Amino acid sequence: MDDTGLGFALIGLMVTLIIIGLPIGITLISTGAIGVWLIRENPDLAFRFTALATYSGIQDYLFATIPLFVLMGLLVSISDVGKDTFDVAQNLLKRVKGGLGIATVGANAVFAAVTGVSIASAAVFTKVAVPEMVRHGYSMRFAAGTVAGSSILGMLIPPSLLMIVYGVLAEVSIGAMFIAGAIPGIIIAMGFAIMIWCYARFAPQRIMGASSSNEIADDKPMGAAEMLGKSLPIMSLVVLILGGLYTGFFTPTEAGAVGAAGALLIALVRQRLTLAKFWRVLRETGLVSAAILFLLIAAGLYSRMLSMAGVPNAIGDFVEHLGLGPYGFLFAFVIVILLMGMILDSTSILLIMVPIGAPIATAMGFDLIHFGIVTIIAVEMGLLTPPFGISVFTVKATLADPKVSIESIFAGALPFVAVMGLALILIAFFPVLSTALVR
Repeated sequence: MDDTGLGFALIGLMVTLIIIGLPIGITLISTGAIGVWLIRENPDLAFRFTALATYSGIQDYLFATIPLFVLMGLLVSISDVGKDTFDVAQNLLKRVKGGLGIATVGANAVFAAVTGVSIASAAVFTKVAVPEMVRHGYSMRFAAGTVAGSSILGMLIPPSLLMIVYGVLAEVSIGAMFIAGAIPGIIIAMGFAIMIWCYARFAPQRIMGASSSNEIADDKPMGAAEMLGKSLPIMSLVVLILGGLYTGFFTPTEAGAVGAAGALLIALVRQRLTLAKFWRVLRETGLVSAAILFLLIAAGLYSRMLSMAGVPNAIGDFVEHLGLGPYGFLFAFVIVILLMGMILDSTSILLIMVPIGAPIATAMGFDLIHFGIVTIIAVEMGLLTPPFGISVFTVKATLADPKVSIESIFAGALPFVAVMGLALILIAFFPVLSTALVR
């Protein structure tokens, strides 16, 4: 068997090991090391290669963005900033058809601009928004589906952990990825809001439960001073982080540090941070960051093995031979990602597919920033599709209500998947939507 055939065989082995339950990091690093061993026929070289990947894979200063943004997201989550953001959005949109659903989307979009983690958004707004929506007559299916669907904005609107992972794997600027995600994130958020308004206006029976009204007249109106007080912390962080990034005043790493410091200050000022909570936040930050960094080390070795075996070149030649063209390749790539989203989490999909797809995309003339945004949207759709659907499972676990089935939440999230699919097609065919702010 030649090196290319061996590379494809190892990809098959990797997929098999993941399906039977071996952790993705162990799978990537082991198949990468075995591949180097077999291709070079030298076990000592494989061990040295693995050691080099471990040392050089995360030594760059840029990787400090990961623990900093994770820390910031966790501090924001415990500060009740999400609840305040939802309260303000709810008050502003209370007379709009489907106002509570749109408020959930809007609050999630703002919350996403400082956390960068979809799971955090899903957990926070399940506690905050679902009870309010059900209290005002929305069906549980729609309420839970809205939270799950809009939570994906956490990985698209910058900053985003997925964008950091993609930037590392594809060797593109993380700051440029953050900037590129702004317009697509706004497009998808607006698509969600329009979809909810259309349901409320033309098919209210699809979203309402026992009550036939979604008015919020029974709630005490919020004054301008109160709205300003509740929105000031989150908006300050948004302006601080995104303003610094877009103007070039901060690097992504510096933005993460400033954001984490700002989130810590907010938590202290609002008296939401005890020593026990602070220790829990630090511990969880360490666990999450260590897991992501190990995955990046494993993916680096796996990527080098694939290049050594000539797998990306072989796939590129095959696609060119089929005559699919650039958009034919992009369509096939997105379909594979959507299928993988049914069994794997977002980070794992990026770790497996980006080392294969990025070199081919470059050879076919795609801008890797544009290709990355399309890839991340496709990956995020996997958070809402069965049977894996991690955002849906997060909503289910946070609700802790045996009367709410996982199937009903998947059904409630399905319209959001459709909107994302339309946005993906639009952004794929009009690259300027993802690159306009970068150039």
